[in-house]
Amino acid sequence: LRWDPKRTWRGVSLRFVWAVLAFVLAAVMIGAGIAQRTVFQGPDAQTAQFDVEGDVPYVLIDGGAMTAVSGPQTLRVQGEGELFAAYGRTADLEAWLSDAEYAHVTADDTGTITTSTIAPAVPEPAETEVADEGEGADDAASADDAAAEEAAPGRNPVGSDLWLDEYQQADLLVAPLQLPADMSVLVAADGTEPAPTDLSVSWPIENGTPWAGPLIVGGAILMVIGLILYVLGIRHVRRSRGPRRKGLPLPATEPIDVAVDDPDKGVISSTPSRRAVGRGRRSMIAVPVVAASALVLAGCTADAWPDLAGTPTPSPTASVIVPEGQQSPAVTRPQAERIIERVAATVAEADEARDADLAATRLEGAPLAERETLYTLQEAIEDREGLPAFATTPLEVVLPQATEGWPRTFLAVVNDPEGTAATTMFLSQQDAWSDYKLTSYSYLEADTTLPDLAPVYVGATQVQPDSPFLIMEPQELSTAYADVINNGEDSEYASLFELDEDQFRIGVAADRQKRLDEFNETAESTGELTFSTEPGEEDPTALATLESGAIVAVTIQEIDTVQPTDDDAVIKLDNNPTVQTLTGVDESSEGFSTVYVDQLFFYVPGQGSSEKIRLLGYVSNILDAKVIE
Repeated sequence: LRWDPKRTWRGVSLRFVWAVLAFVLAAVMIGAGIAQRTVFQGPDAQTAQFDVEGDVPYVLIDGGAMTAVSGPQTLRVQGEGELFAAYGRTADLEAWLSDAEYAHVTADDTGTITTSTIAPAVPEPAETEVADEGEGADDAASADDAAAEEAAPGRNPVGSDLWLDEYQQADLLVAPLQLPADMSVLVAADGTEPAPTDLSVSWPIENGTPWAGPLIVGGAILMVIGLILYVLGIRHVRRSRGPRRKGLPLPATEPIDVAVDDPDKGVISSTPSRRAVGRGRRSMIAVPVVAASALVLAGCTADAWPDLAGTPTPSPTASVIVPEGQQSPAVTRPQAERIIERVAATVAEADEARDADLAATRLEGAPLAERETLYTLQEAIEDREGLPAFATTPLEVVLPQATEGWPRTFLAVVNDPEGTAATTMFLSQQDAWSDYKLTSYSYLEADTTLPDLAPVYVGATQVQPDSPFLIMEPQELSTAYADVINNGEDSEYASLFELDEDQFRIGVAADRQKRLDEFNETAESTGELTFSTEPGEEDPTALATLESGAIVAVTIQEIDTVQPTDDDAVIKLDNNPTVQTLTGVDESSEGFSTVYVDQLFFYVPGQGSSEKIRLLGYVSNILDAKVIE
């Protein structure tokens, strides 16, 4: 065999050179990747501290200040005790704060944030004439001054229906917020104590390192390649060694197996075989490689990698064009859900306690009147059943009025899975400080199809009672339908209504005929039972639909009258505890009248439409009973 040192030198040098280059490049790449995630990485957020001075009960952070920097906002409120924060439309918050003193945090066009104190808008006092000047007048003036100086408790903002969302806890941290410029944030304690003054808003800063991950992983791969080249170089050096020169003659000895430890042979092996050395070194080399890879990859998060997927393109959907000049919708869908839950909870509590005053905080008009009558009957009649509880979920339809003023209204349809029919309702708010109240409701018929309605983010305009753009003015609807109930197809308004599918009208006619037949079987010779229908006392509520029509809610009153036809006859209430309770008498020689209130929802088409007025839903309950005088 012949040893070529030149060839071996070249082969070994190339492997070691490539290994060293791989090590150097791996170190550079891993170092660059780690540096991007540590020393070279900038701050991840920009924070603005709001300095609020003075003991004001409220702080209003304007939408301009919240959006002074683009991106989602993180609100931090620190102070003592329970802290409150809510957000909503700026105009709504300013209206709610119009009679109170508050600190207003704003930002100018350059992004400079300033804070100012806004005084309450106090109406000018009415002029009064002082008839007598003297001691009496001075005492009255002193009393007025003392009353003015007395600190009245502030208005607690917790639970207002005006907020789109609210938070209450100690040391508030609200994130992330995505408020536009036309929304603001209200911060307070309880409306009486001074509002917290340690306020700040943070915005995230884009400091992603999309190439940190690839650099670290690429460096780790190069490190592994360098180690492989280094091992191959060592292996090649060992295999490429030539024959060694012979030494001096040695005396003949017995062959010794150095691979076996045997004390009897006089030689103990102190080093493992070459194969064992190779395995041991490879295992020792693999450990730091795996450990290094685990360490460098442990700190790599999603923002350490490039986004190769791209931003998904949303599929096109049908859009509704907002009419020019139309205002913002009164409520959002989550806001409507929260309001309906509060109404249902309050009414359920009032039903259990039979508390009409509590019910009046969330009911108005016919819904309140029927509950007041119910509570009176339940106090006197032990087994008198109550009215069904209002369903709250699932909320199928929300149609808010598009307005920024008051009063404001929205339509909701709740499809109770445990009930027999969906519930449609109108809820109204009279001013910025009032809660929404249920003004009318009904149960939709099983086969009812609602007309096309605007989406919740667009809203609908309120149709005025005397609007000429419908085939019938809303204020005339209850009178016309009452005439249809009284006269059926002979009514002068019958041609305007869809009578064949009107189950309410058909049911009323059948019930009246049945009761009349039963009455005539025993009392036809001594008395008479008559029926009449009148328009209700409540004003109509109407919101426009997409086909230029409107959903209109009205009430009518059904009056059942029983009178004696014989001068000696007397109407007794032996089997009618309801009328007996409401009238307070057992019999009458003049007779009785019983009033039922019907809440009705109609779809009224627009002018020029070939459709007819269609009944959507109804509910009927007893309202009152009287003795005929």
